[in-house]
Formats: sequence, structure tokens, C-alpha cells
Amino acid sequence: MDQRPAPLSTPTTRREAALRRFVARRYGPRGTLALHRHALGADLLRAPLNVMLAPVALILQGLGWAFGRLGARRAGAWLRGRRVFLLSDMSRVIAADLTALMADLRAQGLAPDASPDRIARAIRTHVETRNAVAEITTSLIVLATGILLFQRATPGLISLAGPFAELRAHGAAVRDFALGDTLGRAWYWAFPVELSPLYVIATGVMLAVAGSLVTTFAGLVADPVQAWTGLHHRRLSRMLARLDRAQEDDAPAPEHLLARLGDLIDAGLLALRSWRG
Repeated sequence: MDQRPAPLSTPTTRREAALRRFVARRYGPRGTLALHRHALGADLLRAPLNVMLAPVALILQGLGWAFGRLGARRAGAWLRGRRVFLLSDMSRVIAADLTALMADLRAQGLAPDASPDRIARAIRTHVETRNAVAEITTSLIVLATGILLFQRATPGLISLAGPFAELRAHGAAVRDFALGDTLGRAWYWAFPVELSPLYVIATGVMLAVAGSLVTTFAGLVADPVQAWTGLHHRRLSRMLARLDRAQEDDAPAPEHLLARLGDLIDAGLLALRSWRG
């Protein structure tokens, strides 16, 4: 009977240790701070466009999943393969770091036996999922802003635009009141400022631009939290497990759905109010 002790490490534990080191280095406080320095440039211009393109990307992924379930696998794969986002400098850095991680795992004999194309697609999906979590963080900030400032739930920027426009218009009207601020506040308390639809839309556009910039830097908070809670590690472990099984994950990641949840609620409430007249 073999009495030799069991090995202290296996390929699985060595791979998991490599993932933990990667997460700590890239997504820890110092790593994410270094990462976000790459956003101080063209990313500030790409951010608003990517926020506007996010619903289109989700629709394409959902249609691709539906076509695949209906048997049109080629059409579904084509739709899922469409990438509408502008690639940010931060995303390039993360993708390059993950590619280097996969090369290091391969050198140790720990990498999945998958083609370079499949690995590249998996890395791209991971990067887009991380970006979706940054959008979720922004949605939570929008919700907290509505509750703190207006004592109402604002799941998305659409529901925040109205009260924020009222606040801006009221402040401007009070400042411009001919008899002074004190009488101005009393007057506009009794006779609220009337808002034009264009003013509300302009406020919504302003909030969307500001929200996109918040999303760009939301990872400064979201990345360390996900590293501390193990979310980043589990997400990477699932990615490697799918590559091990040669499994294509054609369903949209739940993070993408959550990132759009506030906008979907806002759109539903707006449609309900319009239907009720």
C-alpha cells in the first residue's frame, strides 16, 4: 500500500491560485487605480457613445440567443458575434492582461484546450461583463440620488430627468426673481415653474453624459468590491470551465440584463403613463 503523502497541489488548485493572484493584481485597489489611468483620454469621448449603444448590444445578444433556441444557429451565432461597442483603452488593457494570463497558464500546462478564437471570444465577453457591472454601479448611484434628493425611487436616468429638471428650473427662477431670493422661493412654491418637454429632454441628455463618465470610473469602487467578495474570481473560473467543456455560452450574461433593468423599468412606466393618458 502506497503511504506517500498526497501532493500539496493539483492542476486545479494551481490554476485557481493563478486566478486569485491575477484578480488581486489587476482588480485590487492599486491595480484598478493603475487601470483607470488609461481612461484619462479618448475613453472619455467613447463613454457616452457606448452608453447609447448598450441597449443595441443587449438586443442583438437576446436575438442571437432566441435564434439559436429556434434552430437558426448560424444566424444566432452571427448576431451574437456583432460587437457594437467602441473598444476602450481600459478594455484593451484588461484583454491584454487576460491574454497574458492564458499564455502563462498554457506554459504551465494549466490552460484549457481551446482554440485561440474561442479564448479571444471568452476574454471579450469577460471584459464586456465587467463593463456591465460598472453600469450597474452607476444605476445604484442614480437610484440613491433620487431617494436622497427627491424622496422617490429613480431606477434609471429617465425617471431622474424630470425631478432634476424641476430642481434646475426652480433654482434658476428663484435666482432671477426681481424681488429677491426669499420672495422668489415663496412665489415659486405657490406657483411652480412650468417645464417645457425640450428642457426635460436636454436635462436627460446632460444626465446621460454625466452618467457615462461616472460609469467610466465606477470600477474604482466596483472592482475592489468584486475582488473582495470573490465575484471576479468566480467569473474567471466559470470562463475557464466553459472553455474546458468546449461550451459556448450563447445566453446574455445576467449582468447585462441587470445593467439595463433600470432603463427597462423607466420605459415601462413611461409607456404606462402614456397609455393612461
